[in-house]
Amino acid sequence: MRYDDLLDLVDRALTEDVGSGDVTTEATVPRDALAVATITQKAPGVISGLDAAEAVFRRLEPDATIERGPEGVWREAGAVVLRVQGRARALLTAERTALNFLQRLSGVATVTASVVRAVQKAGGGATILDTRKTTPGMRGLEKAAVVDGGGTNHRTGLFDAILIKENHAALGGGIEAAVRAARAARPDLPVEVEVRDAAEIDSALAAGADRLLLDNMTPDQVRAAVAQVGGRAALEASGGISPETVVVYATINGLDFVSLGWLTHSAPALDLSLALERSP
Repeated sequence: MRYDDLLDLVDRALTEDVGSGDVTTEATVPRDALAVATITQKAPGVISGLDAAEAVFRRLEPDATIERGPEGVWREAGAVVLRVQGRARALLTAERTALNFLQRLSGVATVTASVVRAVQKAGGGATILDTRKTTPGMRGLEKAAVVDGGGTNHRTGLFDAILIKENHAALGGGIEAAVRAARAARPDLPVEVEVRDAAEIDSALAAGADRLLLDNMTPDQVRAAVAQVGGRAALEASGGISPETVVVYATINGLDFVSLGWLTHSAPALDLSLALERSP
C-alpha cells in the first residue's frame, strides 16, 4: 500500500473512533502528562501492520519516540511488539485504532504462518495463496500480512491477471471462446481458467490456458485432474479449503497452488495488549 493511501486509511479510522474528541481522556488526563505505551503479544503468533500502527500514533503525536519489534517472525506470548513514548493523551486516544490494525493484520499473518508451517511439516509442495476476499480498503495491508506469514499473494485485483470464471465463460460463449478473447485483448497477461469437471479441463487445455483453477473439488477429484492435465498447465485448488483441510490438498503431487480465502476473510485477531506508564 502506498504511504499516502495508508495515511488516508488511518485518518478515516481515527475519525471514526475519535469523532469530535476523546472526551474521557480529555476529562481525566492532564494536558502535559507524558507516558510510555508498550504493546505486547498475549498469544503466540506473527506480527504484521506496524506501519499502520506507527502511523496512527504519529498522526496524534508527531514527535513520539517509537521502538518497533520484528514483523514476519513467529514469537511467543509476552514479546514486545511496539513501544511508544509521548504525550499521554495522544497515546490513549490512539490506542484502540492502533490495536485494531495490529490485531487484525497480525491475525492474518499468524493463521497464514500456521498453515504454511503445517504444509511444510507434512512435506507438501504446493504454494499457499491468498484471494481477493479481503476487507474493503484493507487489501494492501492484508496481502502484506499474508506475505509476513510466509504465504504468497495471488493477483492483487482485477487488473493484473486474467481469471476466467464460470460467469465469464457463460457470457463469453464458453471457455474456449473466452480464452481466445482474453488472449487477443491482453496478450501480456497470464490466463487462468476456473474448471469444475473433466470436460471443462479439456476445454481449457485446448484453449491453451496457462493455469487451471480446480474449483471446489475433493482431494480425489484433484488427483484425477492432475493425471488428466499431465503437466500441460499449472494447477491451483480453490474453494472451501480451510486450515483443517489444506494439508490434504497441499500434499497432492502435481498440484502447484492452494488458495484460501480463509486467510483474510476468517482469520481471528491476534490477542495483543497495551500498557501505559506515566513518564516523569
